Amino acid sequence: MSVVVDAARVWIGTPYVHQASVRGAGCDCLGLIRGIWRDVQGVEPQAVPAYPIGWAEAGCAEALWEAAAHYFTAKPVSDAASGDVLLFRMRDGAIAKHLGVQTATGARPRFIHSYQGHGVIENDLTLPWARRIVARFSFPSEV
Repeated sequence: MSVVVDAARVWIGTPYVHQASVRGAGCDCLGLIRGIWRDVQGVEPQAVPAYPIGWAEAGCAEALWEAAAHYFTAKPVSDAASGDVLLFRMRDGAIAKHLGVQTATGARPRFIHSYQGHGVIENDLTLPWARRIVARFSFPSEV
């Protein structure tokens, strides 16, 4: 099992809290990825500036995609592996702004994410979720 998946599963049950990244207390989807980074890589490489709930709606820059491409290793969307960081575009024409970690591949793919109203949960990567994936990344070194 992937060290990243193991680290992600420890966050399950953490409530959804916008801009937070504290296991057990609260996190949003970016905070979850930040926390997993700290657990497997160490200190975060950069402070994350404050961002409003609708941060991606006002602009057209793919800020989250650009940041993920800078700190993670991009890979083909079709090259699924446990431990991959997934970037989702929630609506056609909108900015990609949701993150998760793939926990299983094959006949029953799954992922962990922090979702408003649900907190950190593990879901099946069903077709409605899978079709929203716009980018896939691995952590910078095999952990």
